[in-house]
Amino acid sequence: MNKSKGRVTLPSEENFLTETKELMDRWGADAIRDSDGTKLDDDIKQLDAKIYTTYFVARGHNEFAEKHPEECQQLYLMSLFNTALTDTLEIDFMNGYFVEQLQPDYIHDPKKYWEVIDRTTGEVLDTSDWEVIEKNNRVLISNAIPWHEYTVSFLVYAIWDPTQMYNHITNDWGEKPHDIPFDVRQPNSNEYMKTYLKQWLKENPDTDVVRFTTFFYHFTLVFNNLGKEKFVDWFGYGASVSVAALDAFEQEKGYRLRAEDIVDKGYYNTSFRIPTQSYLDYIDFVQKFVAKEAKELVDIVHESGKEAMMFLGDNWIGTEPYGKYFESIGLDAVVGSVGGGATLRMIADIPHVRYTEGRFLPYFFPDTFYEGNNPVIEANENWLTARRALLRNPVDRIGYGGYLSLAYQFPEFVTYIEKVTDEYREIYETIKGIKPYTGMKVAILNSWGGLRTWQTHMVAHALWYKQIYSYLGVLESLSGAAVEVTFISFDEVISHGVPEDVDVIINAGDAGTAFSGGAKWANETLVTTIRAWIHNGGGFVGIGEPTAYHHGGHYFQLATALGVDKELGFSLSTDKYFVTPVEEHFISADCTRFDFGEGMKNIYALSEETEIIEYSNGEVHLSSHAFGKGRAIYLAGLPYSEENTRLLMRALFYAAHKEEEFHKWHASNIYCEVHAFPSAQKVAIVNNSLKEQTTFVYDGQGNCKEVTLAPSEIRWEEFSNEA
Repeated sequence: MNKSKGRVTLPSEENFLTETKELMDRWGADAIRDSDGTKLDDDIKQLDAKIYTTYFVARGHNEFAEKHPEECQQLYLMSLFNTALTDTLEIDFMNGYFVEQLQPDYIHDPKKYWEVIDRTTGEVLDTSDWEVIEKNNRVLISNAIPWHEYTVSFLVYAIWDPTQMYNHITNDWGEKPHDIPFDVRQPNSNEYMKTYLKQWLKENPDTDVVRFTTFFYHFTLVFNNLGKEKFVDWFGYGASVSVAALDAFEQEKGYRLRAEDIVDKGYYNTSFRIPTQSYLDYIDFVQKFVAKEAKELVDIVHESGKEAMMFLGDNWIGTEPYGKYFESIGLDAVVGSVGGGATLRMIADIPHVRYTEGRFLPYFFPDTFYEGNNPVIEANENWLTARRALLRNPVDRIGYGGYLSLAYQFPEFVTYIEKVTDEYREIYETIKGIKPYTGMKVAILNSWGGLRTWQTHMVAHALWYKQIYSYLGVLESLSGAAVEVTFISFDEVISHGVPEDVDVIINAGDAGTAFSGGAKWANETLVTTIRAWIHNGGGFVGIGEPTAYHHGGHYFQLATALGVDKELGFSLSTDKYFVTPVEEHFISADCTRFDFGEGMKNIYALSEETEIIEYSNGEVHLSSHAFGKGRAIYLAGLPYSEENTRLLMRALFYAAHKEEEFHKWHASNIYCEVHAFPSAQKVAIVNNSLKEQTTFVYDGQGNCKEVTLAPSEIRWEEFSNEA
């Protein structure tokens, strides 16, 4: 591989000039950035590289924030559930929260903005039935009903930025001041952020790229009384709430939000919840405001001759890059953290920017770079999963973050990243802007549609959680697969039908979630539209509890298409005769073992027409069923693995009646993949494992040859489009 330069951003810090120059050369970096907790000294800023400077709009300005405590950012929180034993009940509503982060709002009248709810009946208590005791943060309820449960929904001020708090604790920053976040919806804060930015730009002439981290409102991250994460939702809009926002919302939308519209019984409207109309209205309201204000800051940056980059994280709420207001901000670039293939595509596919950048893992912090640990392991896993997605649509740049001095202490890691950066540039220079071969178009169907492109089943970015890995694996598999992926919502199907160019629809998720659909499946138009679409030749893949909503004698509302349903206990008197798997099937042809993750219990076949592909422990886990001209596939779950990626691809091709096309640009070995770029007459044959692999490779004309690949090798070859 020829050594190339560029498209890599290197973190650096004070008093690290010589080592920075060395790693710039070895990693081919052409940009240098600071990180939270580090600064670049003047000598480093004079190096031959673009200088990124992290810029916090609404934190890190404590001198201002301390003068305007009434303009701190706010959140709505809900207390723990409290059981009344008598007709009076005292609730410690701050119980379980971290007082260094959160402070109750007594500036604004609790009787107007707070709610006390009888959770047993759902009734909101009259304000005359409760009083606030400020001195010890209590609410005293009178006329309580014994053995009913009560909660308090209350406003707090956020007096410590949660990202800085996390970094503070992780890196043991000791007495370093706590960053106080302020709300740019407030008049003094709004004026200050613009005035300060203009002055800062004059004082930082060496900065080429202003890296907004991000703009105004942090994703929902609340800590408990032990200083540990209590609630984290990467998509949560809770930290954008304030008295000013509530008043402005009422004026713009014509009705007033309740506290319950935000706290949502303690679920806080996570992306797994089917969004209410009021919450969708609130998201739209915040996005419009954030886009307008962010555009003013970006314009100021552009007037100074510098670029404006947004970090897809931290204070990113309201700037969702697939939302309808994002384009108006006018950003030059977006950078985000790459947890794997799905997050790589989430960044790479962002429209309306000149370039995208992925910050790869691990972050150079002491929780990974410590004596006895090998950071190469995490880096290798991160690179191999993300590389599949890069081969479908590469980000324009990659980089790392944290303390470079920590990474420098691990020579094996430094050498490995040298290989990664060279390999990345080779991929980018070979395929950027060239459309890869795709065998079909797949639509992910859920409540969010395109707004949350590549973002389903995420809680805190792409971190592992027990109840999501069986679904997040679907996105991870698709991120590097030879299919085009789009995201559509139930409301879009109800209003406009299924897009004409879609070959297969995937509906994946647990019952009642935004991803499965819940009560949306009681909508006559939705159900009949998709039934007709499948019957007329469409493919449908349901995973977990697809179309699940108990209605009309079915649990799966597309049960007759899927050929399976879930036993709820209501039809135990009806015998389930159909339990014999087929001897072999196209979908399972490459499987040596099945892994359905958490799986799903009590799924049964409706008739002998259902092709049971995997049946064990009295459960159907994988099946196929013809419905008219179409086919519907059921899977109990799909964690990410090479074997499950192959299983999903076979299921998609079978559902689409495209079995004959499955071997176009194909590798027989599940640990290998083929990415073809017909217009460039190039093909990448890839080993996704750390072991040598031998595979049969099929080209686009039906020819086959045997290839042996070294561990994690990419082999580029040229081909002719002529038959």
